Amino acid sequence: MPDPQGATMNPTRRACLRASAALAAASSIPWLGGCADLGPGDLPGSIAYRPKGVRGAALRDGVARTEIGSTVVTSVRDGFATMPLDENFVPGVPLAQVRQALDDAGLGSASVTIPFTAFVVERRKRRMLLDAGNGSFGAPGSGRLLANLREVGIEPASIQDVLITHFHGDHINGLRGADGKLAFPNATIHVPAPEWDWWMDDARMRAAPAAMRGAFEATRRVFAPIAADVKRFAPGAEALPGIATIPAFGHTPGHTGFGFEDGGHRFAYLGDLTNVTALFLRHPDWAVRFDMDPETARRSRRRLLDEAVAGNWVVAGFHWPGSAMGRVARIGDGYEFAPLVS
Repeated sequence: MPDPQGATMNPTRRACLRASAALAAASSIPWLGGCADLGPGDLPGSIAYRPKGVRGAALRDGVARTEIGSTVVTSVRDGFATMPLDENFVPGVPLAQVRQALDDAGLGSASVTIPFTAFVVERRKRRMLLDAGNGSFGAPGSGRLLANLREVGIEPASIQDVLITHFHGDHINGLRGADGKLAFPNATIHVPAPEWDWWMDDARMRAAPAAMRGAFEATRRVFAPIAADVKRFAPGAEALPGIATIPAFGHTPGHTGFGFEDGGHRFAYLGDLTNVTALFLRHPDWAVRFDMDPETARRSRRRLLDEAVAGNWVVAGFHWPGSAMGRVARIGDGYEFAPLVS
């Protein structure tokens, strides 16, 4: 729709104005900086904001650093995958309705572009990585995590812990290169115990349909040589001192997020709680084709997004746009995401 000056309003800015108003109304934290267009590395349809008490700066295309109290969180893009949009992407929802939701967000509807973003958390003299990306095994536009880490001075060997939300390949394949070497050789790997139990069950692998066989094989390629050293946590317990785990089941049997509190703010990395935000935040009862238990995933999504809004959390998602961390607001029966940018 045209703006009052007669120019066509950028869909990014249109969404920003809508979300900023909702966030300001719902939040006790003042909003600074207003709306801004995104840089060349960001997906269209994102929103920009800066909350008081949380400082963020874009370091380079695909990387942004945020201070939450005394903790530093760096979002590091692993890349993108683009796939044709068909009736299977959102099962049970008419394709025309899915296309309309993307058009409404200014994203276009012939295909869907999915970003991959991991997070480095520097806290209490420890440097940890949340999820490991695709490595050499993903889409042509992915596998950039190691290069992007080095671009901002984070050597993979300096990572002390890697915390994994779940065992889909875009989250674990980056742990080990095509040559078999560990990408983060000095890191202890932490995984949800129910996720390990499900994917590492040989009887389940033998009974799995052919379409799932590759996922089971990937878990063994990554984890089998180091099985004795992998730390398995119970979702809901601390993974590390001061790092909470957040049960978020449904996308996979043991899908789990991570969080901490610092400086009066709560940060929560929610992994694959949602995929494309224009679809699954705005329509949280829709389920992406990759959700293994759609009904449980819907319940997890509603519960955690409601908690994030009520608690004014800084939230992050692996497939979210822009810096992939920010805040969410209620918009009608759904939610909208406002990424943190400089």
